[in-house]
Amino acid sequence: MSIGSSNSSPLSLSKSATTTCASLLCELQEIWDEIGESDTERDKILLQLEQECLDIYRKKVERSRKYIAELHQSLAASEAEIAQLSSALGERVSVPRYDKMRGNLKHQISIISPTMENLRLKKQERLKEISKIEVQIAHICADIAGSDQILDPNEIHVDELDLTTKKLGELKSHLQELEFEKNLRLQKVSSHISAIHELTVVMSLDFKKIMAEIHPSFVDTAAGQSKSISNETLARLTSELNLVKQKKQQRLLKAQDLGRTLKELWVLMDMPVEEQTRFYHVSSLITSTADEVSSPGSLSNDVIERAEVEVERLNVLKASKMKELIFKRQSELEEIYEGFHMDVDSDKALQILSTLIESGSVDLSDLLSSMDGQIAKAKEQAQSRKDILDKVEKWRHAAEEESWLDEYERDENRYSAGRGVHKNLKRAEKARILVSKIPSLVESLTVKVKAWELEKGTPFLYNKAPLLRTLEEFTIYRQEKEEEKRRSREQKKLQDQLATEQETLFGSKPNVKKPLGQSTYANTMVATPNSRRVGIPSARHGISSGKDRRDSGKAGGVIPINYVALSKDDRGS
Repeated sequence: MSIGSSNSSPLSLSKSATTTCASLLCELQEIWDEIGESDTERDKILLQLEQECLDIYRKKVERSRKYIAELHQSLAASEAEIAQLSSALGERVSVPRYDKMRGNLKHQISIISPTMENLRLKKQERLKEISKIEVQIAHICADIAGSDQILDPNEIHVDELDLTTKKLGELKSHLQELEFEKNLRLQKVSSHISAIHELTVVMSLDFKKIMAEIHPSFVDTAAGQSKSISNETLARLTSELNLVKQKKQQRLLKAQDLGRTLKELWVLMDMPVEEQTRFYHVSSLITSTADEVSSPGSLSNDVIERAEVEVERLNVLKASKMKELIFKRQSELEEIYEGFHMDVDSDKALQILSTLIESGSVDLSDLLSSMDGQIAKAKEQAQSRKDILDKVEKWRHAAEEESWLDEYERDENRYSAGRGVHKNLKRAEKARILVSKIPSLVESLTVKVKAWELEKGTPFLYNKAPLLRTLEEFTIYRQEKEEEKRRSREQKKLQDQLATEQETLFGSKPNVKKPLGQSTYANTMVATPNSRRVGIPSARHGISSGKDRRDSGKAGGVIPINYVALSKDDRGS
């Protein structure tokens, strides 16, 4: 086989290659001729050259076949990768199969490659986005779990086979839930910390120490560490908040007890306002609730200790003044009884108190408390008598005006010109209206007294005398007085008739002068024993004054008929 033959190779050589080979062969022939190579050797060399050419062709063919296989494999792998990426991303990608494509392999690969690169880029972006969300979720979960380990983002495993938008949406939704939960926990933590701070300020407690014991992140914020929101931390905060609230309530109760004791001792010993002002911040807590107490240091240990010391000091002082206070309470009790005209034996009560105190058989505090109870009971009794005593005062005033009116009407010179005449006329007019109401007033008072006695089961005493009996005697007295007035009018009428008859017989009216300060009605009053037995009630709600006693002592005396009541201004002039 000649190397120069065009049919010896499956591939036709180009014209330049053929020319080159022929040229080289001629040159080789010349070299052989010059050397003197035999034909056998020359054939051997030519055969060797032909064999080497065939080997080169075979290698090229094998490499080409291998390359074709690699292209097919690459095309199949690209198709598989596209299918895998599409499945992982959850996207549908329409790419024709390579066995159905027209054109050579490189052309087919050029069609598939852009789609594959696009899917790879999407995968990287999706993977990065999911990884970021996964890291955020891991951080929040670690915060909630209370883990102190530093989280390495590279340790977060992401499932690359599931990078769908559905998975991304689920992760985002889960992240939102966790962020919401985190915000709620942060709000709860902040609320608890704020509440604990307010309570510690009120009680002057070490807030930082308490917070450090719960979790260091509540105190050490220099490193930018966020506040702990773990379940354990929240439980500690809640427990500490309840503990501090309980402590505040206990201190408030103690302060209120001290405040009440201080007030009782102040009232008991009539302490000056200046002394009370020093502990007003304690006594003002008596009616306060725990939520209302917010002043800094108002429930501190120092405030409570100083209040306890003050109570001890006042208790010592109280013991020395107890006797004085007991007698003062007795005087107060007597004033209540006498002010409301209740029966009381002052001398006997003082004697009993003195005996008890000197004997030492009774606790003075208990005795004082007993007297406070008696005072409260006396005030209650006095309050139940108030309405009746008000009506007694009206009755007393009406009776006094009636007595004045009687004397005024017996005064023959009451219309004479003089100082105060017009005032007496006005007083007389008002007195007549008031006197006309006496029967209804007495009747109403009687009904009220009977109702009171029925309710209390005891007689209503007024200045140690039953008020009902006094009212009955007063009614009888007024009836007798009216009868005396009637007889007086009849007697005067007879005297006038006798004077008229004498004038007819003798021609003139006898001039009979009556002694000053006397009248027929006045003589009748003096002679009537009932006028002395009925006393007009004296003072209203207090101890009878000296004037009342003097007036009551003159109840049976005779007032001159020419008496004219003057106002204070008239008397002064």
